[in-house]
Amino acid sequence: MQIIRLSTWINAPIERCFQLATSIDLHRASAAATEEKAIDGVTTGLITEGQTVQWRGRHFGRNVTHTSKIDGWRPYQYFHETMVEGWFLRFENEHHFGLMDDGTRLGDEVRFVAPYKLAEVVVRRRLLNMLKQRNLYLKQVAESEEWRRYLGRPGVAAPPAARDVAISPQWGKLRA
Repeated sequence: MQIIRLSTWINAPIERCFQLATSIDLHRASAAATEEKAIDGVTTGLITEGQTVQWRGRHFGRNVTHTSKIDGWRPYQYFHETMVEGWFLRFENEHHFGLMDDGTRLGDEVRFVAPYKLAEVVVRRRLLNMLKQRNLYLKQVAESEEWRRYLGRPGVAAPPAARDVAISPQWGKLRA
């Protein structure tokens, strides 16, 4: 299993950063180079606990699909997504948000298993670059007035109240 950890400091309120990280539209804009499109489940607006999104994009010269479910949720501190269908043998992404005196710290931890052991190094490099690009885009949007493009429109509601985090049962089995 490969693990990628990335931390990004953002000069914006934690609530804004959390909501932008759950924006399907922001993700799509940050992944324009791979032509990613949300094709099923939540395809626009904000995704929340229990919901799924299916992405289609061009990676390594071919079209691939990836379906994730939000299966852990604690606004405005954490959310967890697990692949339910896709190319990987296993894929999970934890998003952590920490309030700092001068902004928000966004921490990502991605755990994955590629279908071919030899591919893991190449896939890891690609995922790290995509994650850095997405976080840089999120940072730029959150620190400017552009955030209103994703959150400042009617129908975009704040996430429900915080609950206990429910970690994916499959991941819990691996830890035991």
